[in-house]
Amino acid sequence: MKLEIISREPESRRFETPLLFVHGTGHAAWCWDENFLPYFAEKGYSSHAVSLRGHGKSEGREKLKWTSISDYVADVLQVASNLPKTPVVIGHSLGGLVVEKYLEKHDAPAGILVAPSPSEGMFWLGLPLMLRNPLLLLKISLKQDYAVMFSTPELAKKFLFSVDADDEKISAYVRRFGSESYLANLEMMYNLPNPQLVKTPMLVVGAENDRLIAPKKIEKTARAYNADCKIFPDTAHDLMLEKDWQTVADFMIQWLEKKIR
Repeated sequence: MKLEIISREPESRRFETPLLFVHGTGHAAWCWDENFLPYFAEKGYSSHAVSLRGHGKSEGREKLKWTSISDYVADVLQVASNLPKTPVVIGHSLGGLVVEKYLEKHDAPAGILVAPSPSEGMFWLGLPLMLRNPLLLLKISLKQDYAVMFSTPELAKKFLFSVDADDEKISAYVRRFGSESYLANLEMMYNLPNPQLVKTPMLVVGAENDRLIAPKKIEKTARAYNADCKIFPDTAHDLMLEKDWQTVADFMIQWLEKKIR
């Protein structure tokens, strides 16, 4: 599978262990390159982001609707296996579930889940959300694409960003969003992670004003993995694109400095 990979290398490498970032629903590698990849490279990390199959410039768009979480895990393994050293894996939202499933079978120096699909699955979180937005649920069902939730600047701001986020930036991001696997999003409800299989040191971070993944669910996921946890105030679901992204990145860097060499 030909996959898009965006890489940023440091001028002065402080760590031999690379970082591999995995995006969430409807996003692609670009969402990490907006802020995180160059910033982590500046701090001395070899930093890479993959566009999962069917996203960005990766192959697989024609089969995207029925692409599975296991397919995405295979993408992460493909990229990780081609890096000089086994990377730290970092996943956002749906990408968090992909990282969780990857770590059930594969070793990593560390793992970071950013506003991840919760350990108990998305059903009980998603049900009231959909009941409050019946027309949106109908559109998702007709198109079989949960990325419809972020298909306009208004919807993207409602579900992904803070109320004071830059509207021009959100509009630009929406133009870069794409479709998502209907199957993979359904798997977020029933293909639950198995934390008992994961021995990797973990950090779980979330957003105080996340309208998709409540902070208490982030904390519950962290407990399931016996992981460190941090909830960032005054920020929303797309932490890597929010105005306070650097605060999130700095915390992750401080945590990583204690876990890897």
